[in-house]
This record gives sequence, structure tokens and C-alpha cells, in this order.
Amino acid sequence: MECKRVEQDHKREMMGVHDAMDVLSGKWKIPIISSICYYSERRFSDILNDVPGISNKMLSKELKELEVNELIKRTVLDTQPVTVQYVLTDHGKTLKTIIENLTSWGIEHRKKIMGK
Repeated sequence: MECKRVEQDHKREMMGVHDAMDVLSGKWKIPIISSICYYSERRFSDILNDVPGISNKMLSKELKELEVNELIKRTVLDTQPVTVQYVLTDHGKTLKTIIENLTSWGIEHRKKIMGK
């Protein structure tokens, strides 16, 4: 019976990894979340400047997906010209520790691989 429970727990954990990767997949979502997380609120152009190589069209697409998954909130401000601001939702803020750990790991990995 214990073996069966361990197997069920493992399947649930693997499904959790699959679900997380499905939401955060691709080359852009984590850097976008990181940009918003670091500054707490960002305009479209700020994120565009923070994430090297991303196009306007791709950033717009990724932001929409993050909004659908309730990780960010988009607010249109009544300014001239219109300004759009993005913040992490409470649900999105739960990724902060993951982003910080991933950042630290990436820095250490670069040092190990590059020898610096």
C-alpha cells in the first residue's frame, strides 16, 4: 500500500511540474515576470527595455498569456498618451522566491561554466 501512495505522490508532483512549465514555458515569461517582480510595477516600454531581444508583438502576446493565467494585472491609466501598467497579482507574487532562486542559480552556473 505504501508503494502505491508513493507512486501517486510522484505522479501528482510530476503533474505539478508539468503544469508549472506549461504556464511558464518559453524563453520570455520568466524574464518578464522578473522585470515586474523587481520593480513591482512596470510599463510596457520598461519591460521591453528590460528583456533583450523580445519584440513588441511577442511581449504583447506573452503579457496576455500571463494575464490569462492570473499572474499579472494590466491597468490602463487615464493619461495622455494612454499608459499601460503591469503588476504581479497576489498569485504572481508567489513566484518571487522561485525567480530569486533561479536568478541565484543562473549567476552561480555562469561562474562555474565561464570560470568567472
